[in-house]
Amino acid sequence: MRILVVEDEKLLAETLRRGLANQGFIVDLSFDGVSGLWAATENPYDAIILDLMLPLKNGYDVLKDLRERRIWTPVMMLTAKDGEYDQTDAFDLGADDYLTKPFSFLVLVARLRALIRRGAPERPVVLSLGTLTLDPLKRTVHRGRKPIPLTAREYGLLQFLMRRHDQVVSKAEILDNVWDPDFDGGGNVVEVYIGYLRRKIDQPFGLQTVTTVRGMGYQLSADRGAIDDGESPSDGESAAP
Repeated sequence: MRILVVEDEKLLAETLRRGLANQGFIVDLSFDGVSGLWAATENPYDAIILDLMLPLKNGYDVLKDLRERRIWTPVMMLTAKDGEYDQTDAFDLGADDYLTKPFSFLVLVARLRALIRRGAPERPVVLSLGTLTLDPLKRTVHRGRKPIPLTAREYGLLQFLMRRHDQVVSKAEILDNVWDPDFDGGGNVVEVYIGYLRRKIDQPFGLQTVTTVRGMGYQLSADRGAIDDGESPSDGESAAP
């Protein structure tokens, strides 16, 4: 599970990073609202821990911008502030949980796990790109009506590519977001899994939606003029955040 912590108190942020890493989470840190918003927009996370009082852009503005951009990642707000904003304001803007400093780390972990399990009610149920659909709740993938069985790693790779569809993503970006930080293998593993993915989501349908951009990386695009094996669901959201 990948978590973004946006907290300007660097000692607290590092303490949270170490503690959550010991609990099995992959943790990224941002120390101001602008970089936090960028990270949350550019990367898929299972949850975001977001402080209220941040430099450059406060946590409420970050949360508001995320929801306006239709990014439904569950957000837990952290704050020691009273008065101007309260829990009602946080929930009205789209927060999913709220903790006031100081807090128990064990409580934070328990509520974070519960938050990830239930997800956000507003979150789109299905990601779609052309005839390709991915259901993050059921962890299923379809091309039209045909189910496509994927391994856990293939699924993670496809989900990352769908959220970054029509963008060229490098091997380094894929490794950072799909593989664990402790992975010490080379970038060739990305080529191998791109090949696996093509053989499952493209080749059986006569498509080439996963393309190699020489010297830069890979790009996933919607199929055009594809042989559709059944109608795509009409109620899926765009794969873009």
